[in-house]
Amino acid sequence: MTFRGVLKQLNIFSQCKTYGISFWQCPQFLFCVMGLIIISSILTAYAIGNRYIEDPQIVALIVLGITAILFIISSVITRSFERLAEASRMKSEFISIVSHQLRSPLTNLRWAVDILLSGDFKDTEEKRLEYLKILKENSVRMGELISDLLTVSRIETATLPLQNEEFTIEDLVRNLLQEFKPFASAANVTINLESEAGLPSVFSDPSQLKQVISNLIDNAVRYSRVRGIVNIVLYQKNSALCFEIKDTGVGIPKEDQRHIFQKFFRSRNALHYQTLGSGLGLFIARSIIERAGGKMGFISEENIGSTFWFTLPFKK
Repeated sequence: MTFRGVLKQLNIFSQCKTYGISFWQCPQFLFCVMGLIIISSILTAYAIGNRYIEDPQIVALIVLGITAILFIISSVITRSFERLAEASRMKSEFISIVSHQLRSPLTNLRWAVDILLSGDFKDTEEKRLEYLKILKENSVRMGELISDLLTVSRIETATLPLQNEEFTIEDLVRNLLQEFKPFASAANVTINLESEAGLPSVFSDPSQLKQVISNLIDNAVRYSRVRGIVNIVLYQKNSALCFEIKDTGVGIPKEDQRHIFQKFFRSRNALHYQTLGSGLGLFIARSIIERAGGKMGFISEENIGSTFWFTLPFKK
């Protein structure tokens, strides 16, 4: 952890704001209070021991023992409060995101149905098809959200099924790029693929890996600026196959980067730039990669762009 990261951890007000709880309930504040209690207990134990016990070594051992016990207790209690605070934050974000993501398509669905069922509806067949298209698009959006929630539930309960088979990641990426071509063209974003020759096959679940790469490509295009460029690189390093996707988009603020793989989390500039999104895609992506024996990470700079990467063991 960098020195700046350490200072941020010590910033009680910042941590309380992150968890969305009051100052008096913040784990970092409670940790400081417990630290003062520990120091007071140490000084009291030393004063009592120094007065009633003649051997200074025994006094020192007693003080050290009390200090160790108190630190262990404080650490356990603080971690418990951190987990409770994080659960509270995630619950609030879950309610906010899910209600927002469902409210918009439900409103569109109700609007389109009301028009189609109204007795005054006299539009052309082309207009009728347009309303039906709205119904389909919004039902798909709700279906995707429900699918993501089910996937998260299966990941956490270790019940997500695996159907591993041998395949080449390059073919998978090229097929996906064909699917994303209309979306990238509409967003005025260019996607380039650079693949190292002779890459080995991987033995994994192609449908799950497709979900991972789809999410990364979708994010890269969605958060790119007009005439943006997305570069995908495939290469082999040591005993792993590596995937990198670099964009010239809005980037991720430093203060949000440590939360980026958490459930339901979306960075502030992402919310400003794109209101749609459940905050589950990157959590699901990293979980799938780790279950496949790989690793996933990123580097990002706000207003410059981001590079997301993952590695997978290849089939020997």
